[in-house]
Amino acid sequence: MTHSPETPEVPIRPYRVTAAEVVPGDLLALTREDATRHRWYVVTHTLPEAPEVIRFTLRPPLGGVDREETLRREQRVTVAGRRLDVAAVPRVSSPALDGVEFRDGDRLHRLRAVDPTATEVTYVRRWGSWHLDSDEPGDAVTDTEVRRWAVEADREGDIVAHEPRPVRAAEAAGARRVVITGLGAVTPLGVGTGELWQGLLEGRHGIRELTDEEFDGLPVRIAGTVPVDPAELLPRQAARRMNRAAQFAVLAAREAWADAGYAEGGTRGSGLDPERVGVSLGAILGDASVLVGGDRRLREKGPRGVSPLTTPMTVPSQAASQVSLDLHITGEARTVTSACASGTEAIGQAVDRIRYGRVDVALAGGAEAVVTPAIMASFAAMRALAEGDPATGSPSHPFAKGRDGFVNGEGAGVLVLESEEHARARGARIYCEAAGWGLSADAHHVAAPDPSGDGIALALRRAVRDAGGQVADVVHVNAHATATVDGDLAEARALRGVLGRRDVPVTALKGHLGHLQGAAGGVEAVAAVLTLHHGLVPPTVGCAEVDDAIDLDVVRGAPRPLPPVGDLVLSNSFGFGGHNAVLALRRVA
Repeated sequence: MTHSPETPEVPIRPYRVTAAEVVPGDLLALTREDATRHRWYVVTHTLPEAPEVIRFTLRPPLGGVDREETLRREQRVTVAGRRLDVAAVPRVSSPALDGVEFRDGDRLHRLRAVDPTATEVTYVRRWGSWHLDSDEPGDAVTDTEVRRWAVEADREGDIVAHEPRPVRAAEAAGARRVVITGLGAVTPLGVGTGELWQGLLEGRHGIRELTDEEFDGLPVRIAGTVPVDPAELLPRQAARRMNRAAQFAVLAAREAWADAGYAEGGTRGSGLDPERVGVSLGAILGDASVLVGGDRRLREKGPRGVSPLTTPMTVPSQAASQVSLDLHITGEARTVTSACASGTEAIGQAVDRIRYGRVDVALAGGAEAVVTPAIMASFAAMRALAEGDPATGSPSHPFAKGRDGFVNGEGAGVLVLESEEHARARGARIYCEAAGWGLSADAHHVAAPDPSGDGIALALRRAVRDAGGQVADVVHVNAHATATVDGDLAEARALRGVLGRRDVPVTALKGHLGHLQGAAGGVEAVAAVLTLHHGLVPPTVGCAEVDDAIDLDVVRGAPRPLPPVGDLVLSNSFGFGGHNAVLALRRVA
């Protein structure tokens, strides 16, 4: 689109002169009415045609096509009291649009070039018609009218330019690198990333017997539960308005926020623009106990017994909203629900939001609290739960010969992600790069994984490709490995198919923690970041003997140094219904 030439800010003060007094550079209005209507032309050339006649070449002052006018020397005309540099006024013609196929997303620029004070007006095509690209309401314009504008533009002294909607190929990497600067976790191993990491390295587990009366009579009464009441670690009034999953999330988010070097009080205390910070958390149900409790009180006490907070405390999005409230984050607060892949997908979504400039900082991960009688009974009815005595060792046996199911769990894992420029500008400690992520769907069964592992393999390859890396760069995999017979085998087949015959060290954390459902991806991402940061791969608890069919290099017994050659770590999450999500992390110098 033609832009107006830079001219001095000299006001237009019309006055009358004869045509003989006009020189190139003058702004000329042929009639008084033209001057009133701000219809001016810059004189680009004058040529005497006869003793009493002058031919003027005129061009709109903001650019356009030339027109010729013949005036008598004594003829009175109006000039503007200001001159332009003729060489700076472009000569341009508006193309016809009769043969152009318009699409939604196209833009149209229109400039009234005969008015030196005019500004360009932009229209965007939406829903089959053209609308002003502004917050001000306006009438829609039809395709026919736009084409008429283009036909009449040169005659009317306008410039019309059509800008087709850009068609861009998908890129492997976005405009900005994303890094991880803060970590927070609440898990069955305790509150804080220190408790989590120490427990992983020491090979401890946090699986416990469920002793509350409400679990009496259940066929399975063990779970990975957080050993402290999160409500006691929060202000009483605030805790009463949060469900258990949201309490976990707020505690983990506060730790991650402080670990990233930000001040207490969230964006306000840290001097950040709250509109440039976001929240992205994964959850399947959040906290199922709130709805169950509301139903129980309804039956026992009637409608008046049901708390007005039941509905807002039931929705899976409560964790994300409470984190945004607690840290005063207004950029966005999104919730991702994709079964057990929710936490990992939520982190991936945050990577893209930062990568493409929607926000600069995001807290991302997952939170879940579904250790409730109904959920436990449902899993038991599916024959998906492991049994065993936690006192004699972890009942969860990922990748092991004797694996017989997962252990239900709860908790939260949250990371602070930010653009690399933002992190380096404030001198932040950078753990690693959130280099890429991949998604896929099995499209196989409502609960069982595709035994071929093809869907998982697709997500793995997409994550590596999105990170701009090669499979040879992978030095470690934090596996999903729930300890179910079919699930572990499908994941192992996928990993072997993608990694080839390379012995990449693999670990699985569900022997330590149980399966934290929608929070699993967040917590396991925290562990994967710490693995890169410390250069140590935690051992897999509960895997005394690896199933021969697994055919992976499973780290067991003691921590193992991270291989020095290569720079990518993958964190896997797969969920009921065939949801597959993989996060790719890269070490930074």
